[in-house]
Amino acid sequence: MLNSYNVKLYHSKALTSPYPGSHVERSKVPADKVGWLTEWKDYNPVEYTAKSVLAGPSWADPQINDKGFSPKFNERDGEVERKSLNGTYVVENGRPRNPVGRTGLTGRGLLGRWGPNHAADPVVTRWKRDGSGNKVAHPVTGKNILQFVAIKRRDCGEWAIPGGMVDPGEKISATLKREFEEEALNSLQKSPEEKVELEKQLHKLFSQEHSVVYRGYVDDPRNTDNAWMETEAVNYHDETGETLDNLPLEAGDDAGMVKWVDISEKLKLYASHSYFIKLVTEKRGAHWSENPGPECHE
Repeated sequence: MLNSYNVKLYHSKALTSPYPGSHVERSKVPADKVGWLTEWKDYNPVEYTAKSVLAGPSWADPQINDKGFSPKFNERDGEVERKSLNGTYVVENGRPRNPVGRTGLTGRGLLGRWGPNHAADPVVTRWKRDGSGNKVAHPVTGKNILQFVAIKRRDCGEWAIPGGMVDPGEKISATLKREFEEEALNSLQKSPEEKVELEKQLHKLFSQEHSVVYRGYVDDPRNTDNAWMETEAVNYHDETGETLDNLPLEAGDDAGMVKWVDISEKLKLYASHSYFIKLVTEKRGAHWSENPGPECHE
């Protein structure tokens, strides 16, 4: 298993402007000033929390200074997990500090929680096969081609793993299955009978052996100095293809489209999703790149 402790973390997407869903421009942060250990007295980030978050939905915290709100950072706070997968984070002036560094923006942006916002990303894979059922190898590398279930996000139009946020008190395993059902199979719109049939197929897939490919901080365009995304990416692989071949893919919830996608380095995916997919190909000995280069370093 590979996690953030031995992966070099950096900011790329977390420095992009405008901030998603807004016209807000982040303060520019030079690469050599991202880390908090570098002193920068003139750092003047923009403060922004989206109206959708300030409206106080069930998935969002109140503002830090709100009466009666005293979050327990770096621990489980009732049903809300405020521990980071990357270890203890600094809390400064009552606000959690992004463990990777500056982003040019304070507040929470579109994220509900101060500090870590936990997600789960199910990477559901199978081998690409020809009409006769034989695995298809890449003509250059000779390695077999893996396919994964990808969704096209409605919010930004990018292809992504069909993951989502962990609900308070929810186990990661439940989130992984629920998000896959909602986004890739449109389970929220299915009849009770159809749901029962889906459950049978999915139980087989999600109860088999699986591997955690990544746990930790995500370089995400929604991250701020005080709120950030973390995820657990888990690979569920159907070696024979029998479980998944009959799976009725249908976009739902936050997804605009859903399909099986051939995996290669040419894929341009949302946030750190390309990196998670690359880790899966390395674990499975599948095709990734026509140019054999160094192993991934993120």
